[in-house]
Amino acid sequence: MKVVGFAGWSGSGKTTLVEGVIASLVLAGQRVSVVKHAHHDFDIDLPGKDSWRHRKAGAGEVVVASNRRLAKIREYPTERRPNVHDLLAELCACDWALVEGFKHADLPKIEVWRAAIGKPVQYPDDPRIVAIATDSPRALPKPTSLPVLDLNVPDAVAEFLLQSSAHYDYAAPRTAAVAR
Repeated sequence: MKVVGFAGWSGSGKTTLVEGVIASLVLAGQRVSVVKHAHHDFDIDLPGKDSWRHRKAGAGEVVVASNRRLAKIREYPTERRPNVHDLLAELCACDWALVEGFKHADLPKIEVWRAAIGKPVQYPDDPRIVAIATDSPRALPKPTSLPVLDLNVPDAVAEFLLQSSAHYDYAAPRTAAVAR
């Protein structure tokens, strides 16, 4: 499996870029999975649905499956922050795992940056950033020798990944263990 992160501030366009990169990689015959960081107490379950009722009754984990999809919802008994490696270990076999968010993860990352949102860049201080996807290359505040990709052309970002795919081979750290 190859793993690359997409890191940037809220509003920078990470989700839109990742969506386009997924489509491009799938068109190139790749199997793609995504690990996405969510904030706070998000929920993918609907009140009143059976799985929601099971969780509210105290089930620590609920798996819902049909002939078309599977969803797993895990409740942590106490607040916990799974790390990105724990989450990658949850994935089934795939060619690429795209990680959205987790901007401090110890993975190779593409920084997604827009000058218009007024937030600082990360690439000068993060040696794991391998490229910058931006809609404002001339506005980058610090010079860089990193590749600068067009944020609005996800096909080019996918091609960049495919051309340097060996750089993204993933090996889980020995300390990563999925908490059950």
